[in-house]
Amino acid sequence: MALARSLIKEPKVLLLDEPLAALDKKLRQSTQFELMDIQEELGVTFVIVTHDQEEAMTLSDRIAVMEEGEFVQIGTPNSIYEHPKSKFVADFIGNINMFDAKVISSEEQELNITCKALGGNIVMQNPSQAIHTKDLSVALRPEKVIIDKQKPSNENIDYVSGVVEDFGYFGNLSIFRVRTTTGDIIQVSKQNRVRIEDTITWEDQVYLSWEPESLIVLDK
Repeated sequence: MALARSLIKEPKVLLLDEPLAALDKKLRQSTQFELMDIQEELGVTFVIVTHDQEEAMTLSDRIAVMEEGEFVQIGTPNSIYEHPKSKFVADFIGNINMFDAKVISSEEQELNITCKALGGNIVMQNPSQAIHTKDLSVALRPEKVIIDKQKPSNENIDYVSGVVEDFGYFGNLSIFRVRTTTGDIIQVSKQNRVRIEDTITWEDQVYLSWEPESLIVLDK
């Protein structure tokens, strides 16, 4: 009702402060698309204040992330999520694994780092983030990690092994927390695209692999 009253005045800009906070999850998801349809139909600019990262990603053409009262990154949802410019932004938007690493060598088109949690030396081609220090952080989104009971057959693929410590089944996806042989915890999310009997569960020995371009390198 409040939104309808505001739209009667035909504003050019509308400030929505936590507009969906009081709704349950299903209703919130459907209302997100309704808001998008209203915005597109009327051409009104919505400025939405929210602490729900999923809501921000869904509703926005552009996102502004603030830290201690200052804007630290402004961009499209895709650029904020896939190419965060700081550890704060990477951690604030979505779930992420983050580990300490060190630079071995750095050239314009290639970055050679070592990260104990991810199995040792890693070579990255055309890193998107400029590196200014020897000590840095390497981030990896849970959905970018491939989990399997079988060791990767491709010897050129980076991987680590570990044991499933926690497991959550959410219907459309499963979330795993794997303790690797180095003692680190790596979170993995896997879409349940097909029905399978040989599922991965607690205490299973597994292998985790990823594409080098999935890694995000950030100044520590």
